[in-house]
Amino acid sequence: MIARSFFRGLIALILRSTCKIEVSGLEKIPARGSGIVVSNHLGRLDALFTYLLIPRADIILTIAEKYQKVAFFRWAARAFNAIWLDRFNADISALRAVLKRVQQGEIYVIAPEGTRSKSEALMEGQPGAAYVATKTGAPIIPVALTGTEDRVVLDSLKKLRRSPVTIRVGEPFSLPTLDRKNREASLKKHTAEIMCQIAALLPSRYHGVYADHPRLKELLT
Repeated sequence: MIARSFFRGLIALILRSTCKIEVSGLEKIPARGSGIVVSNHLGRLDALFTYLLIPRADIILTIAEKYQKVAFFRWAARAFNAIWLDRFNADISALRAVLKRVQQGEIYVIAPEGTRSKSEALMEGQPGAAYVATKTGAPIIPVALTGTEDRVVLDSLKKLRRSPVTIRVGEPFSLPTLDRKNREASLKKHTAEIMCQIAALLPSRYHGVYADHPRLKELLT
């Protein structure tokens, strides 16, 4: 608990000293009970922002396997009961751990794109978040971040300025169960729904591969 409090305080100090943060819709994130927070992924600070803004101790974090070699991340993983994730193989053990904890009422934070977008616009989402949502029935809370691009943050630091960051939280929504007869297509459709919900909270230049998606156009009108 002490390590967790220290780490949260350290995150707050780093982010608030380097960024000017504007947040809207934070009250839409449930104070208790299961949930899945999904966001776009622009820069290295994204996960820290979403973690800092959720005032809960039962946040489920996944950390890429490549960071296991770094002592700081190993310490952080222990302090936050994080789950190591193999990004390049079907990590069944990690998925089962996430499902179990969401079913127990914890809140899962994930960027469905899986990695930072080099174009800074939305890439195609991966099915993990949709799968967890359909298996657990947990509500999904879309979050859109702008201003967290690595180049923008670094440029502001070089000029000794705080980088302006905007975070918008959208309305929670749920997904129906998967169509057993066409599971793959159903999962793809659910993933597109998640990504379009995120896109609807972003300026058009961030819409990326979902710019012409019919569902996004529907949400925007």
